[in-house]
Amino acid sequence: MPLNVPILLTWLRILTIPLVIGVFYVPEIWLSSRHQNLIATSLFIAAAITDWLDGYLARRLNQTSAFGAFLDPVADKLMIAAALIVLVWLQRVDAIIAVVIIGREIAVSAMREWMAKIGQSKSVAVNFLGKIKTISQMIAVPLLLYYDRIGVLSPQRVGTWLIYVAAILTLVSMFYYLKLALAPRAEGDRRRLDRRGSEP
Repeated sequence: MPLNVPILLTWLRILTIPLVIGVFYVPEIWLSSRHQNLIATSLFIAAAITDWLDGYLARRLNQTSAFGAFLDPVADKLMIAAALIVLVWLQRVDAIIAVVIIGREIAVSAMREWMAKIGQSKSVAVNFLGKIKTISQMIAVPLLLYYDRIGVLSPQRVGTWLIYVAAILTLVSMFYYLKLALAPRAEGDRRRLDRRGSEP
């Protein structure tokens, strides 16, 4: 297993996940709910920064690797899934929203694995819609973790709207990826039918 600065940052992001979850299990006599929210939000934001930083350093230091390319999205999905489960437990996100987002990540990951095996991995490469979905999630989750009002701003309200936007984009992007993944197969079936039709 290769080990360099970008991969260490990715592992650090994964190790942050139990801390984000665990802070809400600390008794309130030791840590108030407001401080729990603040610490969990800070940890999530720090982890999100490493998501950008590891990719930047991998390119800047010429330390890109197949293992790093595999581990980075795995860390992202684990971080989002863990945060959503915590938010459902805290009753800040509807369970159906978490199921849609987590289920989509599993489905698209399986689809990419299948497409890679048949040599069509580029067909389901990350597109602009997927990036907008990810940005919506990455803004919504810390707002919902923090939850408490900031002056006139209501993180709970803004975060809720954004997580619904992310869920809608999740479904749209999943069907888009599914269409791209099935296109080569449909084209192959059409060509086989054309060849059979042209046979005497």
